[in-house]
Amino acid sequence: MTRCNMVKFDDIIGFINNLYKTEDFLPLHEPIFIGNEKRYLSECIDSTFVSSVGKFVDRFEEMVAEFTGSRYAVATVNGTSALHVALKIVGVDEHCEVVTQPLTFIATCNAISYCNAKPVFVDVDKETLGMSPESLKSFLKEHTSFENGVCINKTTKKKIGAVVPMHTFGHPCRIDEIAQICKKYNIPLVEDAAESLGSYYKDKHTGTFGKVSVFSFNGNKTITTGGGGMIITDNENLAKRAKHITTTAKVPHPYEYIHDEIGYNYRLPNINAALGCAQMEMLEKILADKRETAEAYRVFFKNFENIGFVDEPAEAHSNFWLNALLLPDSKTKESFLQTTNDQGVMTRPVWRLMNRLKMFESCETMPLPNAKWLEERIVNIPSGARIGR
Repeated sequence: MTRCNMVKFDDIIGFINNLYKTEDFLPLHEPIFIGNEKRYLSECIDSTFVSSVGKFVDRFEEMVAEFTGSRYAVATVNGTSALHVALKIVGVDEHCEVVTQPLTFIATCNAISYCNAKPVFVDVDKETLGMSPESLKSFLKEHTSFENGVCINKTTKKKIGAVVPMHTFGHPCRIDEIAQICKKYNIPLVEDAAESLGSYYKDKHTGTFGKVSVFSFNGNKTITTGGGGMIITDNENLAKRAKHITTTAKVPHPYEYIHDEIGYNYRLPNINAALGCAQMEMLEKILADKRETAEAYRVFFKNFENIGFVDEPAEAHSNFWLNALLLPDSKTKESFLQTTNDQGVMTRPVWRLMNRLKMFESCETMPLPNAKWLEERIVNIPSGARIGR
């Protein structure tokens, strides 16, 4: 590493520590609890309804539905289970392939695999970090045929069961264009909006463009329930089916245990939902605080010729869940990660591309120049809310 780079990295570390008013270990994204969390948790414990039935589950679902502008919301134990069920209720099974992006967290491809389906990888946009409509369109035009209203992979003869774009780090992809392509080919659009609560594209909340969509409330997300997820949809039948199969597919009855299909024990416990209700009450303040942090980073990194700040895309309003930098090359990226982590500032590279993991290396893959370019350069920097510091 050159001395010049050392000085630049030290300047960055100093700025981040000053921004967060700490010289202690600084995590990438820690939760904050500054509202009614303790009060609601106590209420939940006093009620004894701490499992998957209780008023906080219903209230949390209502709050998320109202905030996103969706008609229905179904709470689950985590974002991965939400995506698994979302894919299942639109018909994805072992006879299907699901088109997605390689630049994503492993949960996206795990959920596809739980349905015994295989992912197909198309490229991402450099600007949005999310699925490229052009790459999606190219794959469908060149590699599929349309038979009796069904999109079929010409090589494998499998149905294209869904398209799953991901709003990376909370930055909306060009989801309206993707939705139009899906409509043309009669393919269900399932949005992986796990990271994008509070993000909008063309004044419409992410997750409301698809047939069904999911969010995550893991401990490192914008708001948290400890672990939790949410399925949202405007389709009443899909919402009812999601709730049914996430509660072990139990048929309502005063006392009999009757189950009418294979179901899943995926419902969010009331005690987690209590935390979620308190967090939702603070969401607007958290989002405003995170935008201030992003603005501080945006201004600071204008002083660096070879380091780019990943800003919100055109016509988007991002939640800036994780702030990201674009470094000039992979060597600089590795030096930056080593130096910052050694000095107690937690930074992380972007995920390894899914098609490079052994489980998915045999999956059909379109050319990925943008995804590879981004993988070599992206690092995430501390992004938690600074309220109360």
